[in-house]
Amino acid sequence: DLTSPKVMGILNITPDSFFDGGKYNNETAIISQVKKMLVEGATFIDIGAYSSRPGAKHISEQEELERILPVVKVLVKEFPEILISIDTFRSNIAEKCIESGACMVNDISAGNMDSGMFKTIAKFQVPYVIMHMQGTPQNMQANPTYKNVVTDILYYFSEKLYELRALGVNDIIADVGFGFGKTMEQNYRLLKNLDVFKNLEIPTLAGLSRKSMLYKPLEILP
Repeated sequence: DLTSPKVMGILNITPDSFFDGGKYNNETAIISQVKKMLVEGATFIDIGAYSSRPGAKHISEQEELERILPVVKVLVKEFPEILISIDTFRSNIAEKCIESGACMVNDISAGNMDSGMFKTIAKFQVPYVIMHMQGTPQNMQANPTYKNVVTDILYYFSEKLYELRALGVNDIIADVGFGFGKTMEQNYRLLKNLDVFKNLEIPTLAGLSRKSMLYKPLEILP
């Protein structure tokens, strides 16, 4: 039920994520951090094993799977009622994690980086987060350009919704992708006009925590 706001706790198990890279690299640290987030009110725990910060190193599917699958299994065993979201753009990773107990997929590419993702979501009928990103993590901040950042992304989501619903996918969440192929000004224009995306008639996810759009203007550390 997403009629009232819910909190998503982020668990990065990458050595090079933009804020907490390398912090959660053993079972004890992972369980402790997840327990802390659940106690503090997180409904979902989003696990990412592929760093998507600007300019991040690309890793193989096998390396991503070896990082993430054991963590999913440990958390499902430790917290049987946990709602795990898998942050991946790879359909094979999504499938194996769902089979191991994850219940949602959070795709930074909205199916653009793996043509099999939409069919996988349709097969398992799990909630699916479609995020907007211009380019890839390796080049997305090179020169983000839009005619109108709000209407361009609204149209992008409309096309994705059409494709997904044609496959029978119903539980879809939109994420405008703050910081993913956007300038500072574009990020704030999206934030100011976030209510426009209500026209999609699906829930929205806002990933703002510790983004540079917050700490750079304030000249503070993340």
